[in-house]
Amino acid sequence: MEILDKKSTEIVSLFEELDKVLNTIQQALKNRTPHLNGEKFLTNRDVCRMLHISSRTLQNWRDTCKISFIRIKGKILYRQSEIMKMLEQNQRQ
Repeated sequence: MEILDKKSTEIVSLFEELDKVLNTIQQALKNRTPHLNGEKFLTNRDVCRMLHISSRTLQNWRDTCKISFIRIKGKILYRQSEIMKMLEQNQRQ
């Protein structure tokens, strides 16, 4: 029976794998979307990426009330469900 210590290859490999898992979890937490009462909220960047538009176009849509948004202490958020609804309503066959 072999006794494993922190320098044995099995233990080193285990800790390397644990580090990979930890990094994956940290990235997922960093990139998560804020939720409130089951509703997902998107940032300006999220909406621009989703719709393939510039931040200036998004601002124009806010200014002309083409897209609804919530402003909390200067932070602008969009309900994901409303963005999806807008996409469905403007879909062309």
